[in-house]
Amino acid sequence: MKQHNHHHDISSQRIGVVFFLNFFFTIIEFIGGILTNSTAIMADAVHDLGDTLSIGLAWFLNRLSKKHPNDEFTYGYYRFSLIGALINGVVLISGSAWVLSEAIPKLLEPQMPHAQGMFWLAILGVTVNGYAAWKINKGQTLNERILNWHLLEDVLGWVSVLIVSILLLFFDWPILDPILSIAFTLFILINVAKTTRQTIKLFMQSSPDEKMLNEIRNKLTSLENVNAIHHLHLWSLDGEKNVLTAHLEINHMISADDQIKTKQIINKLLSEFSLAHTTIEFELPEEACRDKEE
Repeated sequence: MKQHNHHHDISSQRIGVVFFLNFFFTIIEFIGGILTNSTAIMADAVHDLGDTLSIGLAWFLNRLSKKHPNDEFTYGYYRFSLIGALINGVVLISGSAWVLSEAIPKLLEPQMPHAQGMFWLAILGVTVNGYAAWKINKGQTLNERILNWHLLEDVLGWVSVLIVSILLLFFDWPILDPILSIAFTLFILINVAKTTRQTIKLFMQSSPDEKMLNEIRNKLTSLENVNAIHHLHLWSLDGEKNVLTAHLEINHMISADDQIKTKQIINKLLSEFSLAHTTIEFELPEEACRDKEE
């Protein structure tokens, strides 16, 4: 347990360092985007703002996850991540809409950005985001692995800005800047729209995986002593930790030993699905279900 807490603390420290790096650099990006008159840098600043929110949320949840379930939050604190994901989505969609409103008019009347300023800011962006990606890459937690992909995307984004800034140093092609910013923004919007849609569905307690639900139904109904299944519910606390509940109608009276054996078989059948919480209720013949039918 002590070793687990030690790794947990190191993970929090890594995420904390990366959060502050991203936070301060996002401020520099917005300022740099204004000074260089580059919508591409402003678009990347909006992207980094979203990553900063994601990293801050991951850091907060990483620390919050130390708290055990209690009488107020009986499943624990995992569901808070959905609130953060929804806020993150709203911020990114709003920011992306603003970037598009700035970038699209510049397609018609492109303005030459300060290419040299873009170049040096891109060098700084590759360096800072590259270091953050290297820092978080040392971690083994799920939070750290997901964040590493975010940071690698940032590195590639800044490499793109770097290439465009070099081209602008030698060629008078100001339209490259709004084109790059629109490409960044559309990429962000597509991914954020998917994530936000999924987040809203999870808030509504939709099934996180219909294929998984059907597989579970088939496995449970194939049991020797099970006549039927109802009140089968699969939902997710946070998109990763899934919860399953079900009522199994037993086709004939079985002994306590047979019930235990059936439960052991169920445990083995469901082990491949990595469910965080499972509640299975047996209903004996002619026993009325206490829950209302749906």
